[in-house]
Amino acid sequence: MIRLLNAYFPKRTLFLGISEGCLIALAFVAATIARLGTNDAAVLLSYEQGGVKILMMSALVLACMYYFDLYQSSILSNRREVYSRLIQVLGTVCILLALLYYVYPSLALGRGILAIGLSFVAVILLLWRRFFLAVNSLPQFAERVLILGDGPLAESLVAELGARPELGLRVVGQLKGHENENPILSSGENPADQFLDLVDTYNAKRIVVAMNERRGNLPVQALLQLKSRGVAIQDGAELYEAATGKLPIESLRLSWLLFSAGLEVSHPLQVYKRVSSVIWSTIALILAFPLMVVVAIAIRLDSRGPAIFRQKRVGLHGEIFTLFKFRSMKDGIDRDENHQPAERTDIRFTRLGKLLRRTRLDELPQLFNILRGDMHFVGPRPFVPNQEREYVEKLPYYRHRWAVKPGATGWAQINRGYNVTLEDNRKKLAYDLFYIKNISIGLDLLILFKTAKLLILGRGGQ
Repeated sequence: MIRLLNAYFPKRTLFLGISEGCLIALAFVAATIARLGTNDAAVLLSYEQGGVKILMMSALVLACMYYFDLYQSSILSNRREVYSRLIQVLGTVCILLALLYYVYPSLALGRGILAIGLSFVAVILLLWRRFFLAVNSLPQFAERVLILGDGPLAESLVAELGARPELGLRVVGQLKGHENENPILSSGENPADQFLDLVDTYNAKRIVVAMNERRGNLPVQALLQLKSRGVAIQDGAELYEAATGKLPIESLRLSWLLFSAGLEVSHPLQVYKRVSSVIWSTIALILAFPLMVVVAIAIRLDSRGPAIFRQKRVGLHGEIFTLFKFRSMKDGIDRDENHQPAERTDIRFTRLGKLLRRTRLDELPQLFNILRGDMHFVGPRPFVPNQEREYVEKLPYYRHRWAVKPGATGWAQINRGYNVTLEDNRKKLAYDLFYIKNISIGLDLLILFKTAKLLILGRGGQ
């Protein structure tokens, strides 16, 4: 895994994206040579900004591939889905280029070059993806991993690594700890020697420690010997965080949480987030004001009641603030503290409200909350007080969500979407804690970029 913008990305996925960008550019260079010949192609590429146009074309194709989730884990290993989405990408690219060339004709490469280039791109990407899928699934190209432990964290890691071959890690074995009466590490012989022999048997190149109770059960001396031999020793919680983008709440150790980097917001970062929130919320309010007026009028015409809905929410350090939203439900609903989360087919929605929730236009008034300092653009989603009280009582580490200001979007929102049940929010909390632990400018920018993707594809909140 490679860490960029305080988030983790599989090396193979990054390699796939970079290699496809190079292949797309080479396909258009080959198309230019095939259409114009070597000499004229050299003139176009060197003196008529042909190289810049090809780079722009490559970036457009890659952006469409990203927006069609072709680098997402659940899609990478599905050959049929990959092929169908590649066809959709090429169709979308043609439409976008037609619009772009209509507005800026000087950017065009020429119809002949474009047609040949897109044909080359289609063939090359289909063949390259087929080759990548074949190689990615081969076990001999994956690092052999031995899991030490059998608790919830160990089981989660086995399932996660098994389902995601792009991580390049293959679980070859799982060892229990002494607390589970593992006969392999019995007291008959030297446990350290037994452990070393066992690792040699599995030919493991990485050992992941995911034991529930390590004190007195962890073969420290044996692990140190293995590390000196070049075997990677990794903490299970660290690997889980990198692989999933969330923290293992059920298996978190207080010492790991206490001494790990993060879970604190530096003063310079606080200043940056506040200043940027004021600047961008002001600009957004100015630009969105005409649309907000139209939406407010439409709400008043669609149903009885005010256009703006006000509700108490819990913010920084557990303090209460008033959240502003466009009303999407019938007037009078949820005025008391016994707020019920919205369902996908909730009868409380107005006709217009369903559209507003789906497109997230109902959240535009939150720009006033951001300008006032109640929220940031990025942060954990704020809930009503009765929900917060329930989650604090039932979910461990929930109070840590209050360490930062809530946000209009966040790491949990883009990874989990809308959550209703207690179990939904338990899983969502794991993403919120990851964000708080890794909070940074880069991670905020990544979240905003992914939020734009969700909105463009019509995958907004309920």
